[in-house]
Amino acid sequence: MSEREFDVVVYGATGFTGKLVAAYLAGRTTERVRWAIAGRNADKLRALGFDVPVIVANSNDPASLRAMAARTTVVATTVGPYAKYGEPLVDACVQEGTHYCDITGEPEFVDMTRAKYHSAAQDAGVRVVSCCGFDSIPHDVGAWLCARELPDDAPMTVQGFVRSKGTFSGGTWHSAINAMANIREMGARRPPHDTPTGGRRVGGLPKKVSRNAELGCWAVPLPTIDPEVVLRSAALLPEYGPHFRYGHYARVKKLSTLVVGGVALGGILLGAQFGPTRKRLLQVKSPGDGPPEAQRAKSWFEVVFLGRSERGARAKVIVKGGDPGYTETSKMLAESALCLALDGDRLPERAGVLTTVGAMGQPLLDRLRAAGLTFDVVAP
Repeated sequence: MSEREFDVVVYGATGFTGKLVAAYLAGRTTERVRWAIAGRNADKLRALGFDVPVIVANSNDPASLRAMAARTTVVATTVGPYAKYGEPLVDACVQEGTHYCDITGEPEFVDMTRAKYHSAAQDAGVRVVSCCGFDSIPHDVGAWLCARELPDDAPMTVQGFVRSKGTFSGGTWHSAINAMANIREMGARRPPHDTPTGGRRVGGLPKKVSRNAELGCWAVPLPTIDPEVVLRSAALLPEYGPHFRYGHYARVKKLSTLVVGGVALGGILLGAQFGPTRKRLLQVKSPGDGPPEAQRAKSWFEVVFLGRSERGARAKVIVKGGDPGYTETSKMLAESALCLALDGDRLPERAGVLTTVGAMGQPLLDRLRAAGLTFDVVAP
């Protein structure tokens, strides 16, 4: 791959998040990066004003995707919903021996790539890495860092408590509404679990609302892909101990907030079940929509991880960043792509459909810290 024309190609660069990824790469001055932008419309790509090559590729044209993948070490894609548009690009990258990363949080898409492409990606020496944005880097890397602070020869539990201020992207909104429309199928979903290495065990903590005295909050289980990603990493790596359990929660200060939020979510869920109301919900945001920079500057997130070992050891990790849905997500995707492209001699020696920790580990953590994200180990 070192002989390829580009290190990174940003696919979907004319979308809202794609523009942010491209702008982030354009502002990099600490290392030389050969990169390009790609999408369906050459004129729109050139109009972005980035002084980099333009590649025309379309999800409906597999040959164009393969031609794009063949020119680069890594493709970073923001083109979603991934369940609708993502598979042809994964297939092209695996066939061309090109690393792949995205920002999906769609469980069904990740299930599909694992089932269909893991073995082929291993054979090709390719890393296919989904969930390289707020879903799920802060949670995957944060839980891993917390587990490393505990003895690896005893069972342990880690809990992640999330709070944030920000807005959903248009693409995330559309993915969420479509997922709610298929809630019955999702409720019957049984995600494929990786077999833990070395005879170890991994599993989730009970999904129930509870009061956490240490943080002074209500802990509300979050139905996101993040805990699945954490458990996949735990199944792969021995530092999570002989028996690892994880719980993932929203951190809610007042019970009244929980009740109001539950009612609002229930209304959206009900509306997504019927064609006319689902159409109106989808019209609330277009897939390429996003907030202005001033609004993003006021957004933030924090995830607190609390770890416990059966030997009595405790650990605490705090992960912080700015606007989760756009600014930090684009930064995390860009740094993931750079990590896959440029840090090959430091990356774990494994290939396939992997988590961010499984594919990149410490090199990714180093990059994220250097990029301004906070991953602090603090006294429990």
